[in-house]
Amino acid sequence: MQQWKIGDVTITKVVEFEIPGKVTWILPEATSENLLAIDWCRPHFVRDDGQSLMSVHALLVESQERRIVVDTCIGNDKNLPHMRAWHRKTGGSFLEDLIRAGFRPESVDTVLCTHLHVDHVGWNTRLQDGRWVPTFPNARHLWNRAEYEYWESDSEIQGDVVAESVTPVFEAGLVDLVTEDHVVTDEVRLESTPGHTPGHVSVHVSSRGEEAVITGDLTHHPAQFARPEWHSRADWDGAMSEASRRAFCERYADRPVLIIGTHFATPTAGHLVRDGDAWRLDL
Repeated sequence: MQQWKIGDVTITKVVEFEIPGKVTWILPEATSENLLAIDWCRPHFVRDDGQSLMSVHALLVESQERRIVVDTCIGNDKNLPHMRAWHRKTGGSFLEDLIRAGFRPESVDTVLCTHLHVDHVGWNTRLQDGRWVPTFPNARHLWNRAEYEYWESDSEIQGDVVAESVTPVFEAGLVDLVTEDHVVTDEVRLESTPGHTPGHVSVHVSSRGEEAVITGDLTHHPAQFARPEWHSRADWDGAMSEASRRAFCERYADRPVLIIGTHFATPTAGHLVRDGDAWRLDL
């Protein structure tokens, strides 16, 4: 289990599962040939054969007595026929690993979803006696209002994702709709990074002069720092997503700010460094 200290804040990574193989299913330009051309991505994010390494994980943030889960992965038993590898999956040790990290579900007081895509909301709920119930019954779930209203206006876009992983939490009265710059604690705030979805946010941590940012899906793979023009198939607005990515890199490059990728394989985090006309993640 990876862990980082940012001043007084502790951030712990809990993996649901890792995704080795080709990533052209989500980043069409991330072919083996194109990835191998980015030398610094090897060996941690790209293998020597050009296969990529990615991860689906949650990040647990402890700040000023708040116990915060950032993004809740895919979950079990979800109806995802368009994503066969994730369709009604069962098993795994995700909840046990949360507990092992000291985060019993009932002890969590805040859940932040950077956006409401399938792999960021799944463990918001779990199946119990045929009903979807909140996994974190004592937590306030903070969602950017613009994000929620977009998906709620056309819940068919993601099939059953909204019905299974979003609506039950809302109907349980556990949701606070917030602005894209919402302050969670004196050390944790949201940061607007739209494009992948309309209300996508990243999570900024600052404590005792140290800083970190959890990216969400601003970037799926570190290679997008070298190739910010690579759009995700899941982007709502590819041009806006690229603009957010470039602005993010300009904002944090060559600064002592730890960048923690929501889908980056181990080692998961590094510092942005300007590299010619683009950037690299310095580990």
